[in-house]
Amino acid sequence: MTIYTIGYEGATVDAFLAALTAAGVRRVIDVRALPLSRRPGFSKSSLAAALSEVGIDYVHLKPLGTPKPGRDAAKKGDVATLTAVYEAQLALPGAQLAAARMLELADERPSALLCFERDPCHCHRTLLLDAVGEGREVVDLYA
Repeated sequence: MTIYTIGYEGATVDAFLAALTAAGVRRVIDVRALPLSRRPGFSKSSLAAALSEVGIDYVHLKPLGTPKPGRDAAKKGDVATLTAVYEAQLALPGAQLAAARMLELADERPSALLCFERDPCHCHRTLLLDAVGEGREVVDLYA
């Protein structure tokens, strides 16, 4: 089973949608703690509407987001702190339930995990899949 990841940093909504549809993605699983964005079109409601127009489902799993100290570390490129903060987040019961739900959703149809960072090496979505995505192929998409 394949799970895709995508970040929207520096992307337009059109390029983002094109990357998803070209890969055959049918569901976006938003793993941001705060599904808001200063980039037009990438906040929860407007993004869900744009995805719906091209036949892609949208699901937000807030417990899989990064707490503020982890987001701050990611902005600074401090991967060690991001990793420590996110490991603690994933140990929480709510995050464990959300991770199980994420895998169920991804098994139902081709899905992409969404976060901000373009480079998956600087994003918690890679840490998430390293922790719970055993046996799944991970393909990083770029808009």
